[in-house]
Order: sequence, then C-alpha cells, then structure tokens
Amino acid sequence: MFHRLGHFVVKRAWWVIIAWVIGSIALIATAPKISASTDESEFLPKHYESIRAAVVQQDKFPAEFSPSALLLFERKDGAVLTDADKADMAKVVKGLTDKHIPLVEQIIPPVEGKTFSPDGQYALGMVSIDKTKIQTDDATKAAKDLREEGKALANGTALKYQVGGPVAMGLDQKESSSATDAITMFATIVLIVVIVGVIFRGILVGWLPVLLSLFPMIAASGLIAFVTKAFDLKSSPIASAIDIVVILGVGTDYFLFLMFRYRERLRAGDDRKAAVANGVGRVGEAIASAAGAVTVAFAVLLLSELGMFTALGPALAISVIVTALASLTLTPALLAVTSSKAVFWPGRKWMQEPEGARFHKLGKAVSRRPGLVALISGGLLVVLSLAGLGYQGTFDMAKSMMPKDKESMVVLDTLSKKGGEGAADPTHVFLTTGTKGGGKLDPAALDGFGAKLGQVPGVAAVQPEPKLSEDGTTADFVVVLKDSAASNAAIDTVTKLRSAAHPAAPVGSEALVGGTSSVYKDINLAMAHDYKLVFPVAGVLILLILGLQLRSVVAPWYLMASVGLGFAATLGATTVAFLKLGSESGLMFMLPIFIYLFVVAIGTDYNILIIARLREEAREGRNPREAAKEAIRHAGPTVAAAGFILAASFATFMLAGNVLFAELAFALAIGIVLAAFVMAMFFTPAITALLGKKAWWPGHGAMPDHGPELVGEREPQPAGRA
Repeated sequence: MFHRLGHFVVKRAWWVIIAWVIGSIALIATAPKISASTDESEFLPKHYESIRAAVVQQDKFPAEFSPSALLLFERKDGAVLTDADKADMAKVVKGLTDKHIPLVEQIIPPVEGKTFSPDGQYALGMVSIDKTKIQTDDATKAAKDLREEGKALANGTALKYQVGGPVAMGLDQKESSSATDAITMFATIVLIVVIVGVIFRGILVGWLPVLLSLFPMIAASGLIAFVTKAFDLKSSPIASAIDIVVILGVGTDYFLFLMFRYRERLRAGDDRKAAVANGVGRVGEAIASAAGAVTVAFAVLLLSELGMFTALGPALAISVIVTALASLTLTPALLAVTSSKAVFWPGRKWMQEPEGARFHKLGKAVSRRPGLVALISGGLLVVLSLAGLGYQGTFDMAKSMMPKDKESMVVLDTLSKKGGEGAADPTHVFLTTGTKGGGKLDPAALDGFGAKLGQVPGVAAVQPEPKLSEDGTTADFVVVLKDSAASNAAIDTVTKLRSAAHPAAPVGSEALVGGTSSVYKDINLAMAHDYKLVFPVAGVLILLILGLQLRSVVAPWYLMASVGLGFAATLGATTVAFLKLGSESGLMFMLPIFIYLFVVAIGTDYNILIIARLREEAREGRNPREAAKEAIRHAGPTVAAAGFILAASFATFMLAGNVLFAELAFALAIGIVLAAFVMAMFFTPAITALLGKKAWWPGHGAMPDHGPELVGEREPQPAGRA
C-alpha cells in the first residue's frame, strides 16, 4: 500500500504540492472565528452540583450582585488607610461610575467592617459586569478600561490602585497566552532548524520541517475551527500553544522518520525519485501506525467529562492526522522535485556512513547483554514510578497560568497575605424547593440550616440573613471560607459543606453548594471519572493498533507496559522536581492528562518506529539479537533526533514565565526523553531480543520477507547500510 502511495506521489509531485497550497488557504480563509473560554465552570456537564447551583442562582437571583472585578486600594507607603484616603477612594469609585464603562453594571465602594482588611491597610471595591458577556473580548476591554481610568483618577493621591478578580485575570491571561504562543513558536522553530541542520549537515534540510509544517498548521487550524463550531465544543487558551508544538514536534518526528530512510536509500544506490518512493514504502506503515496511535489517544478524550479536554482531544487529533497526511504526501512530493544535493547543501559527506557510528556500538551492547539492559532501563522506570506516589494535585490555575508580576496576581497575592481570599470569592449554598416542585420555604427552618453550615470546619462565617428569592422558594446562604477559593483546603471544605448541607435540608427542599470552590470540587470528580474511563479505553485501542501493525499478540503487551511505566516515571520525576526538591504545594490537576497525551501517545511513536525496524530486520533473516543490533543502528539515530527535538520543543514552555508552563515543560520534556532514550532505545529492543521469535507470535513477523520493491531500488550492501 505505502509503496504504491510513494510511487503515486513521486509521479504527481507538483499536483500534490498545488493541492496542499490551495486546500490550506481555502480552509483557513473560510473557517469560522472561535473564541477561547477561561471559565472552568463552562467545561463541566450540567448534572454536576456546582452547575445546578449556578442555574438556580441565575433563575432565582438574576439581579444578584456578583463581583467580576475587584478594586484594590492601598497606600503607596504601606501605612494604614486614613480618612483622606477613604474620601479619595469614594471619588475614584464615583469617577469610574460616571465614566459609564461598557458592560459595567455596578461599582460598590469599599465598606468599613466588610471589605477593609483587619489591619486597615487595604480596602476592596467590587464591580459587577454583564454576566452574559463575561467571557467575551468586550469584558476584557472593560477590565482594561477599569485599570486605566481608575489609575488616572487615583493619580495625585496617596493611593495605590489595582484591579483584580475574574475579568482582570482574563485580561492578563489573554496577554500572557499571546506572548507564550509567540515565544513557543519562535523557540521551537530555532531548535528544529538548528538541530535538523546539524544532523544532516545542511541548511535547506534544517528549514524543511518548519516550512512543511506551515501547511498542516494552516489546514488543521481551519478544520479545528469548523469542527469546534459544528459540535459546539469549548476552546481553551492553552490549546493554541500546545497545538503549535504538536504540529511542529510531531511533524518534525515524521519528517525525520522519512528523511533518514530517504538518505539510507540514496546511500544504497537509489536515484532521487526511487529513494523517495521506497522511503515512503519502507517507513509509511510506521508513520501511519504512529499517527493512528496518537490520534486514538487524543480522540478518546471525547469521552472526558471535562469540556476542556473534549475540545482539546479532537483538535489535537485533527492536527496529527493532517500532519501525518502531509508527511506521507507533501514531504515526499517536495523531495521528489528537489535535488538531493540542494536538500543536503552544503554538506559533502552525507552519502557516507561514519565509521564506528555510536548507534552501531549501542546496538552491539544491547545485543550482547539484552537481559542486563532490560533490567537497568526497566529498573530506572520503576524507581521513578515509585516517586509518583507522592503526587499532589492543585486547582489554583490562576496563580499558575500567569507570571506573578501580573496585576491580577499581585491583587490575589495581597488578599492571600492579608487573609481576605475567602471573602473575595465566597461560596453560595442554595436551599430550594424549586427542584422538588414544592412550595415556599419555611422561614423558621432557615436559622437552623444556616447554623449547621457555620459549624463546618473550614468555614469562616455565614451571612446572618440569607437572601430569599421573590417567589419564596429559594434561599441563598453566603458562606465565607477560611481559604482561597482555588486552594485544596477550600475544596476539602466544600466536600464537608455538601456532606453537612444535603442531609440538613428540610423535607421537600434540596441544598446545592455553588461557587468557585464547588466548581473545582466537581472538576476533581470529573477527572476521577476520566482516569477510570479514558485511560483504559485509549490503552485498549492503541493495543489493537499495535497488534494490527505487528500482526502479533505478544509484542503489543510489553510495548504498552513500557509506555505505562513511562507515564508513571514521568509523573514521578515531575513530583520529585517540583514537590520534593521544589517549593510548590502541588502539581496542576490537569498534568496527568497532558502526560498521558504526550508520553503515552507520542511516546508510542518511538516504540512503533523501533519495533517496526526490529520486525523488518527479523524478516530479512537475522536472529533476534542481530535484529536488535541492526534496529538500533539504523532506527536509533531517528529516535534520538526526533526525541531530542520534541523534548527541547516542549522545554520552550519554560520561557513562558509561569508555574503551569514550567511544570508542563519539565513533565513533557522528561517524558519524551524517557520514551525515546530509555524505552525505545534500550528497553523495547532488549525485551524483543530476549523473547526472540515469541515476540511475533502468532504472526509471521520473524519470517523472511522479500516483497516487491519499486523500480530503481538496489538492496544495500552490509557495509553501506545506514
């Protein structure tokens, strides 16, 4: 099949190139515009309690004041606020109100005894913004106006004025995300150009993977927009940065898979077009299988209960499919119409395999002592996996997704130090008969219910008088927690609060706990669901893909076992780096999912490439140990180069300047290093050498194969293989 594909592309190379150019431009030109959401509650299904509580709030208290922005007033010298300062604060609030900033519905000035810090050093004003447009660009524009206009009004006073809260975080996150995308793309491009250029000792060849990635990047963006719009999926700000690295990283992987085979066929004596066609024929199945495994791993996220992942999964799956198609059609088409001397210019020795190549030596070492190699490489993965038992997740995304010097983060840090985080984002407990079809609430039962809420550990205070809905069916108890709404402690308090509120609800009524902490609690529950469903389904499907590719029942099992160890080892290494050696209180809650995406999915690429070469060498009549040696000798450079580039690409996230991307960068980079340099290079070939022909049972993977080759190919001599 892939020999025929290679032959087709070579014969119609210019038509293939023209089709890609026209198709990519058409897709991006007609694609709908998609906006990203930063509201975690939008990513949860409607049956979760926090979402049901939000529906009750919207239905029964539509006009209830809900702060979307916080105005933080402090003295510039850090002293206690004076009467003159309080008068200046009132002027600033009045001035902002008179500006009639679009979407701003109400601005409440600081109130002594309620929104002043206990030490009197800061005060909070609260701003309500149109809830129906809270996730739009207009809302972030309102936050920007609040900052600029407020600072202008505070100019000339002793006050330091800053804006925080949800919409301000959205503004800061948008700016940080844009900068992250630019930094990530630039750093990744530089890495690819330099490393690929050095590997092949050429200038054009270094730029080829970047240039060739532009078309799948454009085409995938258009397709993703159409799919997101058609199926009403959510889009996350983090998705764009990850998509860039996926297309550039995976595209470079597949480019290297083909380029090493292309150069190998040229060294074997093929002419340019035959080398391209035979390269596709030899490595096409590995690329297709690798892309299939990655696509399945991404697409299975449709089963997730978190909208962020149900949107991210299909987007990344589309990107991988388009990139794989480009690798099997556009890349060989371009190579077919470009002189090999131009591709590798100015290198002169690319046709010669270096004597005593290091991968030849590594292959010999593995073939001589496969048991020892398997024990050492497997032992390393097991040790790191045990370190993962100390994993602790955190849901405080705001503090992790942006640099600490962003204004909204400074406001949040100030509230944290002064003990006002809980008051800034309280929890709401709704007692309602509406969901039960009952009548009005009995006022006599409200005091007892509120008292029980106040006795829950972790609750700082409960508003004395709950607010009643106009129809008398629902009461809103405002509960102030002792800890920040996004902290693990607050989430634990919500668990206790639900346990106390549910049984305490009077007969005929229902208690629903809402608010930010409740949303995070439900995200935690959704993640637990995903771990139990998504991971096993993905594992089974990838296992089937490996079985079909290798025509074996045995090999897929130890390949998946190694990938599972790689996942656990990656989580363990990251836990050690950030929790044991570092000062973080927890790793971001979504980190295990991202490790799954890139270590389990993309890490399988390297195993597939090496196992495909092992099978190829076995089918040419070599014994298991000799096959392992030759597989590492020939596929080792590809795995090493691809793994190094992808790991370095993920490491560019470190440049974003925030904890979330630092954790992602480290976890994904170390995971790819383990997948390429421990699993694929040593563990997989060593186990395969130990199992011998049993690895291919019940198929005929170890039987000699002399299938048809395309015209122009000459079998390489032993001394000239590469």
